[in-house]
Amino acid sequence: MRIIEIADQKLKAWERSLTKAYGGDISTPERRRAAQWHFNWVDHGALRTFWWNLHQIAPGVYRSNHPSIKRIGTYKKMGIKAILNLRGDPKGSPFLFESEGCATQGITLLNFALSARNPAPREAILNVIAAFRAIERPFLMHCKSGADRAGFASVLYLHIIEGVPLAEARKQLHWRYLHLKFSSTGVLDHILDMYEAHDAMDPVGLEQWFATEYDPDVVRASFAKLRQAKK
Repeated sequence: MRIIEIADQKLKAWERSLTKAYGGDISTPERRRAAQWHFNWVDHGALRTFWWNLHQIAPGVYRSNHPSIKRIGTYKKMGIKAILNLRGDPKGSPFLFESEGCATQGITLLNFALSARNPAPREAILNVIAAFRAIERPFLMHCKSGADRAGFASVLYLHIIEGVPLAEARKQLHWRYLHLKFSSTGVLDHILDMYEAHDAMDPVGLEQWFATEYDPDVVRASFAKLRQAKK
């Protein structure tokens, strides 16, 4: 497992270097072509051409992987009024094309940065929850693959906004969406495990727990200890 993680870190470093070289500018035809190559092959946009990982989780609420400009046009036809991007605003090709597509289609684009492999800062999670209450519907939330950050945010939406029991909402973090709990992305499940353990001893709502008790450093250390014990 450690070898896989090291390989993953090296891959991400390589991807960042390519993003800087080819993915950060669409202002000229030449740079746009380079950014399109980056989007399709470095960010795996070609794979997402036919595999959308698109699911409706509640009336007027959808989750998916990162959309192309063409797919944003399809979402417009579906009635989508806003897109919540959980990848942040990295200024790379995925964001640039998405920003352009949403502007062209008149879709509101909101950007928030969660993480698939690390517990997000408290403020980041609370900001996503606040966005759920303010965002225009129908809306779609997405990350890169639609597996982890989109799954975690879907859990928050269903439980906190829709009042779905947490056990049911947690099914949004499942292998059928390509979320793999046994990998480093299992930290998202561990956040919810830690909440449930706290709630069993001292009942508190999930949103309140994030606002008052949640500590990403504590979660990170606890998850690392758990993974070490399993080796």
